Amino acid sequence: MITIPGQLAIKTIHGRNGDFNVGRLATSIGEFVVKNAELDQYREGKYDGDFVIVEIRPSTYNANGRMVIEIRAHLGGMTLSNIDALSRDEARRLSPQEVDPIDEEAQAPAPATPPAKPKAKPRSPRDPLVDTTPFGSEPAPASAAASAEADDAALFASLWPLGETVKLDATVDRRVLRQQRDRLDKLGYEFAPLSQDWHLKAA
Repeated sequence: MITIPGQLAIKTIHGRNGDFNVGRLATSIGEFVVKNAELDQYREGKYDGDFVIVEIRPSTYNANGRMVIEIRAHLGGMTLSNIDALSRDEARRLSPQEVDPIDEEAQAPAPATPPAKPKAKPRSPRDPLVDTTPFGSEPAPASAAASAEADDAALFASLWPLGETVKLDATVDRRVLRQQRDRLDKLGYEFAPLSQDWHLKAA
């Protein structure tokens, strides 16, 4: 693990699983591709700072009938100091043909052992075999607000209820992280790259 100054250029790509970001980290020891899940929270641009590199390794994936080999750096954290916009040339250099990391993970070989099937729960003799709801009565529909709140509670799990500042956990599934990002945006939060968390915008 090393900490090294550098510049991370992030490009947003519109994929079939939603928007995702890819990064290219330029440092004094070389240039590396970065595909950490937490990058999906950032806006397209150039970010200067100090980067904690946990691992540098070659990585391959298939795209459009070709095999791509790249040198990838996995980041363990970063401290950002400055943000600039990408120029048109810089955006062009970051390939728009990148494979979504979600699809890339799906290309990985499946585990050799099949998962064990869950055992069926034994039925209690007291469990009703037929619906015993009285004829003509319908359950009261839950209000839309209560339903949305229940959905948010399930989506954000231990982060719920949300405060004025929210820091997402980048170790969750990429799809979940993107859903959390999109939901925070709709709820009126804004991502602050320098502090790497979300802040509720003033009304």
